[in-house]
Amino acid sequence: MIGRLNHVAIAVKDIAAAAKVYRDTLGAEVSGAEPQPDHGVTTVFITLPNTKIELLEPLGPESPINGFLEKNPSGGIHHVCYEVDDILAARDRLVAAGARVLGSGEPKIGAHGKPVLFLHPKDFCGTLVELEQA
Repeated sequence: MIGRLNHVAIAVKDIAAAAKVYRDTLGAEVSGAEPQPDHGVTTVFITLPNTKIELLEPLGPESPINGFLEKNPSGGIHHVCYEVDDILAARDRLVAAGARVLGSGEPKIGAHGKPVLFLHPKDFCGTLVELEQA
């Protein structure tokens, strides 16, 4: 059901400083910062030959990653994102198998302009999983 790894997301407190590390230290191609108000974060994407790294910075006090950063003050891997051909079919199959979809269960438009869903980390070996329509 899952396709390729779309990205690994890393929560950071200072997205400009984190982007500088990837750009200047590692020599990576780094996008500009983009606010994602529907998700409560600002994102930067690092393009790699085989996938992407997404840097996430909280966008305001209600950001869903504030709790993560409180527990992990240095930041860290927040989630992994896999592509699926049909996000609604994937959701229905996962729910039928007992997996929990976070939020309302309806896809939201993600940072790439495509529908996304998040799956409960307790159902996936302690890892928050994002599904993105391919």
